[in-house]
Amino acid sequence: MKRNWFSRHPIAFMALYLLLYLSAFNFLNTQIHMPHVLVHCRLDDLIPFCKWFVIPYAFWFLFVGGMLLYTLFYNIPAFRRMMWFIILTYSFALVTYLLFPNCQHLRPTLLGGDLLTRFTAKLYAADTNTNVCPSIHVIGSFAVYFAARDIRRFRAKGWRLGFLTMAVLISLSTVFLKQHSVLDVLAGLAVCAAAYPLIYR
Repeated sequence: MKRNWFSRHPIAFMALYLLLYLSAFNFLNTQIHMPHVLVHCRLDDLIPFCKWFVIPYAFWFLFVGGMLLYTLFYNIPAFRRMMWFIILTYSFALVTYLLFPNCQHLRPTLLGGDLLTRFTAKLYAADTNTNVCPSIHVIGSFAVYFAARDIRRFRAKGWRLGFLTMAVLISLSTVFLKQHSVLDVLAGLAVCAAAYPLIYR
């Protein structure tokens, strides 16, 4: 039976989509100059800024990248499902950013010169406050959690709890770091809930 291009070139497939996604995201953030919808709710004002949450926020890159690489080398069917989940949800987010450009004005003035504050400042400089709803950090975190549930090795209660805890921590970090509104998190969870049965039913 002849395998499709995806099955024969999984690394190229992953790299191609991520390259297209990053290019499109950068284009929307730098080249589309439309009025942005301000994302904000009352709960955002009640959540304090906490620099310690920059740790789980930054860990997100290893969390998502690590699961992609693990499934790529050890479980191609799980890799395929995780990639389709990412393609579906990330692409939906891009369409949302295109049709409804949005932003947030939650970032505080950073005071102090300690390591975490300086790291947060660099993060703010690298990651704009536009096109934040739905939150890609939330979507990516739960893409990892769903992939873990899909792998026999991680089906024990301890593994599942660990992956879920990390996904929740990363999602919380987006609001405590003032990178996202609570509405961004809820929108990200809604996108995940809609996509999950399409990929993992």
